Amino acid sequence: MIEKIENLLKSLENSSIEEVEIELEGLKVKARYCRQKASQPLTVERVIETTTAPEATSEITKPSAEPTEIPENIHIVRSPIVGTFYRAPSPGAEPFVKEGDFVEKGQTLCIIEALKVMNEIESDVSGRVVKILVENGQPVEFDQPLFYIEKV
Repeated sequence: MIEKIENLLKSLENSSIEEVEIELEGLKVKARYCRQKASQPLTVERVIETTTAPEATSEITKPSAEPTEIPENIHIVRSPIVGTFYRAPSPGAEPFVKEGDFVEKGQTLCIIEALKVMNEIESDVSGRVVKILVENGQPVEFDQPLFYIEKV
């Protein structure tokens, strides 16, 4: 029975019939043929683009927020997580600290937002904030320097 249906469908492929419905021995088959022809022939173009790579240099420089030599009395506060750095608890609020401020160990320096969670970053030393290395709203990486604090 399936062979009969297959043969009938094959013979209809070359005809002008677009739709057929067959019912044999309780089995019902409906087939549609799409016979629309493209209005324009399809053209395929092959484009080969060549580029030249820039010449390699022997020196690779990586931008760094850290100077090469940091005095011994300067402590670096680093980001413990990847996220977004915020200097204040909310937009329009005063920042937690400013350059020149004295901070105590355990004092909140900033917030790093990670996965919609606000993580307060605290100072692990007492001292004076010498430099804030990150702009408000800037993404930060793990272990990225955030603050220079001069120990007192």
